[in-house]
Amino acid sequence: MLAYPTVRTSLIFLAIAIGGLLVADIAITTANPWQDLGQFFLGVATPNFFSTEGLATALLRTVAFAFVGVTLGSVFGFLLSLAYRWLPVRLFCAFIRAIHELFWALIFLQFFGFHPLTGVLAIAIPYAGIFAKVYSEIFEEADPEPGRLLPPGTNRAVAFLYAKVPDCWVQLRTYTAYRLECGLRSSAILGFVGLPTLGFYLESSFSMGMYSDAGAMLILFYVLIATMPLWVRPKLLPVFILAAPFFLGEGMPIVWGNVERFFTEDIVPAPLREGEGLAGLLPWLGDVMANEALPGIWNTVVLTQIALVATGILSLLAFPLISRHFGGPVRRTSGHVLLVIARSTPEYILAYILLQLWGPSMLPAVVALALHNGGIIGHLIGRQSSTIHLRPDAPRGFVRYSWELVPRLYRPFLAFLFYRWEIIMRETAILGILGIYTLGFYVDSSIQELRFDRAMLLILITALLNIGVDTLGRYIRRRLALQTLPTC
Repeated sequence: MLAYPTVRTSLIFLAIAIGGLLVADIAITTANPWQDLGQFFLGVATPNFFSTEGLATALLRTVAFAFVGVTLGSVFGFLLSLAYRWLPVRLFCAFIRAIHELFWALIFLQFFGFHPLTGVLAIAIPYAGIFAKVYSEIFEEADPEPGRLLPPGTNRAVAFLYAKVPDCWVQLRTYTAYRLECGLRSSAILGFVGLPTLGFYLESSFSMGMYSDAGAMLILFYVLIATMPLWVRPKLLPVFILAAPFFLGEGMPIVWGNVERFFTEDIVPAPLREGEGLAGLLPWLGDVMANEALPGIWNTVVLTQIALVATGILSLLAFPLISRHFGGPVRRTSGHVLLVIARSTPEYILAYILLQLWGPSMLPAVVALALHNGGIIGHLIGRQSSTIHLRPDAPRGFVRYSWELVPRLYRPFLAFLFYRWEIIMRETAILGILGIYTLGFYVDSSIQELRFDRAMLLILITALLNIGVDTLGRYIRRRLALQTLPTC
């Protein structure tokens, strides 16, 4: 049976999501949405792999940006994890990871332009914060027994390298490999802001209605993700890491005067820049808060809560697709393919596709967030369910699902769900760039209008909102005695 606190918490979040649906903009506004959707699937079924010039180069640069960004992020994240117990380090890591890769890219574009450094830093900086958090939690939850077996008086650094790291190595390697997959998704969507990765060509194909070309790009991206175990081998990693910087492209030269002007003039609040002082600053802040920040926060929170509950429902429905307790090998293989597609497609790309087909509203964003995150959690819970041994006379069908498996999996399921709460919030904010009225919409609008002071303030508010959700998620996991770092 499920414990009362977990049931009560689940019902509270369900009630909040239902309340959000009552005020959310959930609608299909295009004239022929199902016809457009059919044309898209026809394009996926009839891909054109040879029409787009530069597609191979885009794939290569997508991989190169991912490898360089994730490598730098993991190295600096590991170093930060060693000092993560210090509050200033935790706050710094929380801040840099709370800002989405696309926000970082939009910032660096203003002074680096379309230089490879823009894409590399956009991935490396938030990933360093993520790596620091996860690596530190892995170290904290490691078995202390190996360290006790070392000779008395052993140096702490030596003990860490010879006892802690080897004991955590499998988890560190597994998470880093997963983060490389995430890096490929992040690298792909950088093309939507103009960098020469896969997203750039995908957006161009969709805008021109060339669904077969877009289908070819999506299929190539799925193949790239699905075949990672075949081509990302430990012995080849040094080769990939050393070679990747040479495939980033050159881009335009960096004008360092633009960098100086951005930090000394562009992001300084307009009243201070124009000499109005504090007397002009307060009305300026009030205007930003009333007309941009508060509406953006409201829509971001509403969309996040709906997407969070939708993700949970979809995860619980999806895990039987790959569980050994349901169906045979053919069904499980088909289920694996479906979940790989769902979790491999970045939320941003899914939302972009659905917005083209259904029109601008929160519905494409909810569906995109639920499919992607539901695919991830459904995959993890499905794998975990396969490790459960049922008695020979255990019931079958829906009774097995509802009475035998869900009660045993519900706590790790909640741990995964609350762990991804912050991630869903980050993605919700950035989806505003596509025209949904979350914080990202107002950030992008301010950048388009060259009002970088407003954009930076809104990005700061976005980061603080993400930090708040992450803190609340950690509190709920501790209160319900869920794992701090859910693993599977």
